Amino acid sequence: MIERFFKLAENQTTVRRELLGGLTTFMTMAYIIVVNPQILAQAGMPADGVLFATCISSAAASLVMGLYANYPIALAPGMSLNAYFTYSVCLGMHIPWQTALGVVFFSGVLFILLTITRVREQIVNGIPDCLKHSTAAGIGMFIAFVGMRGAKLVVANPATFVGIGNLSDPEVQAACLGLVLTLVLMVRKVNGAILLGILGTTLYGIFRGMAHWPVSLVAMPHPSSTLLQLDLRGAAHLGLLEITFAFLFVDLFDNVGTLVGVCEQAGFVKDGKIPGVGRALLADAVGTVFGSLTGTSTVTSYIESAAGVAVGARTGMSNVIVAALFLAAVFFSPVVAVIPAFSTAPVLILVGAQMTQSIAKVKWEEYTDAFPAFVTMVATPLTFSIATGLSLGLISFTVVKVAAGKFREVSLLLWILTVLFILRYIYLAAA
Repeated sequence: MIERFFKLAENQTTVRRELLGGLTTFMTMAYIIVVNPQILAQAGMPADGVLFATCISSAAASLVMGLYANYPIALAPGMSLNAYFTYSVCLGMHIPWQTALGVVFFSGVLFILLTITRVREQIVNGIPDCLKHSTAAGIGMFIAFVGMRGAKLVVANPATFVGIGNLSDPEVQAACLGLVLTLVLMVRKVNGAILLGILGTTLYGIFRGMAHWPVSLVAMPHPSSTLLQLDLRGAAHLGLLEITFAFLFVDLFDNVGTLVGVCEQAGFVKDGKIPGVGRALLADAVGTVFGSLTGTSTVTSYIESAAGVAVGARTGMSNVIVAALFLAAVFFSPVVAVIPAFSTAPVLILVGAQMTQSIAKVKWEEYTDAFPAFVTMVATPLTFSIATGLSLGLISFTVVKVAAGKFREVSLLLWILTVLFILRYIYLAAA
């Protein structure tokens, strides 16, 4: 029954690979269970309620993606979007978190409408091949940069913006050890190399006193403080349309970029298109609506899913495992909280390296393809935004094709997106 439902043989995978892939994906993104409540608590939200909402919305959205779309792409509240929710909307604009949740709800409903009408599907499939390949490579560089930052190998530097971290820091040393350990296991083709690397680094951190054993195994959830606390009437105010659009825009192109990048890595892209992409896009829309009702910011696809794909996940079965683990985390959050950033950081670096192989698929000899690909690939990590990297890549694609007289290669959809992106940057410059 499992074989028929998830089409394991057709996707050249096994139950064991899917189990391992799901567990690996969860391990690399489990930090959101701890980090999301910490960020949203600064907006005045009860942390225990947000923790429940984080786990339950991640489980629901990942389950929809797995059972309905049959893709191994897990979902959870987005990191950039929770920061926008807290610092820009609640603290910057002095909007109550209940009203902000209402705005997230309306943006999720709009997502569902855009998905049902196939607008989002047309956007995904309408992205040129050179940008699909470079988006995957850009995301690879992006998550490698996130991993280096999590490992404290890359730190802020007032003179050069970034610089190398303090190698005498025990956490940096632990991350380097984890990087070497995981790398050795991967090149030796040891089954479960990534997962073993995470566990090994965590144990090392515990014995060195940089991490700790869980203080308890079980903790009861407290959902009532955020469950159904959204203020829809306040969110319907005309002045909040700008915020709704911001949530809509960032999530739309973050999710599109992640979906394209992970599907490119897994080999799902056929003839420049992602089969059944409409179903995959519906998952984050449903997750966003569900998350706003339970008490968290916008839910989106996670680039950490690439870690699960790297160890063999190819179907939605791995997402079912991720969903089950998020549900368990509602009660076992003290155990999940034990996994430190320096344990998962090496995984992101190594998976990022694997994702950059799609650079080879770009036609570098054709400059009108090469330049937009370069812009997308570089802008994604340097702006710390998948959405920004993809939007700049699309603008440069239209400009360079028109300049070369290749008007026919710019579709009507690309013209519309280019104009919208340019207007967005004009608006941001004037704001």
